[in-house]
Amino acid sequence: MSDIKANGQWLFKKGSDELPFFITSVIIYDNSEGVRNIKYMEQYNENKIRDNYHKLTKLLISRHLTITTMESATSGQIASLITDTEGSSAVLKGAFITYCNEAKIMQGVPAEIIDEYTVYSKETAGAMAKACRKAYNANIGIGVTGTMGNVDPANPNASVPGQVYFAIDIDGDVEAYYVEITVQPTRLAYKLAVAEEIYEELVKRLA
Repeated sequence: MSDIKANGQWLFKKGSDELPFFITSVIIYDNSEGVRNIKYMEQYNENKIRDNYHKLTKLLISRHLTITTMESATSGQIASLITDTEGSSAVLKGAFITYCNEAKIMQGVPAEIIDEYTVYSKETAGAMAKACRKAYNANIGIGVTGTMGNVDPANPNASVPGQVYFAIDIDGDVEAYYVEITVQPTRLAYKLAVAEEIYEELVKRLA
């Protein structure tokens, strides 16, 4: 890999022992109540994100809480991070990767919600979280939808690169969120950035 620089800071330098980190200049954060917070120069480090999910999985195990996900934009990354920790089978019952509209509908997302609000919306993310939690009778359901680095050709009118919607359903209490993430060096970097935002909100809800 070559040296990579963004926003005036190094993302990766040849010869470095550390995994690459990635930076966004601005994240616009919009929660269920429409409160918008702006984070400048948010920095994501892959090692830190994986460690956070290790801690999260251990927390869920200690509290005897189960979790599931329905992922589109992150294509299973959240579930993968959870299962990186030994003993995760006690908390992750299963997960859905619903990359197209039809797959979401097949797994319980009402077609009417997608038609009315588009597949890229807080409403759809909320329906995804509800549907997966119900399907697996889990304590926690996470729904993620959005666009990473390019416009979705299947939904071009609703797709805006960097706009991601996610929702967390805890025992029927659903909160949905919206984040804007600037250009990242790889699709994995996008997924991990979204995973970190989800982690931060879930931990707050579990506190």
